[in-house]
This record gives sequence, C-alpha cells and structure tokens, in this order.
Amino acid sequence: MKKRVLLDTPDLLFRSKLKAVVAAADAELSRDEVASDLVVIELGDARAVERIGQLVERGIPVLAYGAHVRPELLRAARDAGAVAVPNSQVEARLRDLLTS
Repeated sequence: MKKRVLLDTPDLLFRSKLKAVVAAADAELSRDEVASDLVVIELGDARAVERIGQLVERGIPVLAYGAHVRPELLRAARDAGAVAVPNSQVEARLRDLLTS
C-alpha cells in the first residue's frame, strides 16, 4: 500500500519540490489529514505548532519545516511531537521518512 502524504504549505516552490519527492518515493498525495500516513507542515507561526500537537495526539506523524533563523519554532514543533528540520533539510528528511 502506498503511503499517503498531506502537504500543508502555502509556498508553491516548496510544494512543487515536496510533490516530486512524494512521487519519486512511489507515495501519493492526500487531501485528508485523517487518511494520511504523514503530514508535512510549514512552520509559519504558532498556529502550526498547535496543529502539530492535535495531529500527533491523533497518532498522525508530522514532518515540520521552517526557517533556520526561527529556532524557537523548530524547537516548539519538536516539543509538540513532530520531526522538525530547517528548510534546507526537508526534502532529504521527507525522502528518508517515505523510504524507510
């Protein structure tokens, strides 16, 4: 069964790059977070961290990414239960999560 990935990012450049990683891993995109095996969230503000906590509570794994100059958001995402990486590492980490 293919892994289903929800991409939650308003940034079209990152969305395009992440879609390519999902396709290369023979996974598929999802629009339903409940039916997803992984949710990828861009850390834009504190609301993203709240959402991460809600997803993790429901047992949905989360990969969060954000600017390296905002370490407090990356730390908060980790504390909420996500795998959190800077923008420069999100493609590689997503690839790792989908192929392991």
